[in-house]
Formats: sequence, C-alpha cells, structure tokens
Amino acid sequence: MPGRPKDNTDYLTEVVGEDEDTIDFEIIELLFFAYRDFTGDPDAILEKSGFGRAHHRVVHFVNREPGMTVADLLDTLKITKQSLARVLKQLIDSGYIRQVTGPEDRRQRMLYTTEEGKALARALAEPQSRRIAEALAKTGPGARETVKRFLANMKNAAAD
Repeated sequence: MPGRPKDNTDYLTEVVGEDEDTIDFEIIELLFFAYRDFTGDPDAILEKSGFGRAHHRVVHFVNREPGMTVADLLDTLKITKQSLARVLKQLIDSGYIRQVTGPEDRRQRMLYTTEEGKALARALAEPQSRRIAEALAKTGPGARETVKRFLANMKNAAAD
C-alpha cells in the first residue's frame, strides 16, 4: 500500500533477498551473547556507583592513554561533545578523572585517571581479562592472534 511504512520483514527481504543462507545468524548471535556477558561483569560494578557503559569507556581509554585530550577522546569514542560532557563531569566530580589545562594551548583539556580512577579501570578490566583468557585457553594454540585479526577486521576502517 503506497505511503504505508514497510515492516521489518519487507525491508529485510528487499535488502537481503530471499536467500537467508547469506546471513550468518549463528555468528551474529554469538557476538550478541559474548558482548552481553563481556559487559555484564563491569556493568554490575558500575551500577554500584550509578555509572554506566559510557563511564566505563571514558575511564578505560583515559587510563590507557594518560594525557589524552578531550578532542582525542571524542574522536576515539565517536560521541557528541554533549554526551561526553555529562559523563566526564560525573567522573571528574566523583574523583575518578582529573582535567588539566594544556601546556601550550590553554583551551586544550588533558585527561588523567586519578588513583581511584586507575583502581576502577583495573576493577572493570579484571573480569573481562579473565573471561578472555579462559576463552582463549579453551580455543587452543594461535587463538589470540586469530581473534585479534578477526576483531581488527570487524572494525570500520574509517573509524581508525
């Protein structure tokens, strides 16, 4: 019917065609479940502080690259200034991140994790690292390099 929005079935049939063999539902579902479980452990830790996944990402990347600028973090996370501002303010006010004016450009804001921020980043990463190590051990020799290559190839090239 003209003017009527198509339901998902119509859209999928148009985009993918009738051949469902071209869609790897098994891998898609495994990725959904792996992501759910991978983020579940840190989510439980973050919830105690009233934080969410956006806070996790900020703490993770600032901890991994001390002194990164707000502009670098925006580029890494691919989020808006407005989204970052709220999360960053909460992390600064809570004592997990500190912001320092750039030495050459006073408009530049460099970010560092505090001791509390480093401890939080570690607490969030430990269960994830354990989960990865267990999965790699069960997968066998060469798994780490294969997984790294697979995940690197899953990233959008334009996002780098």
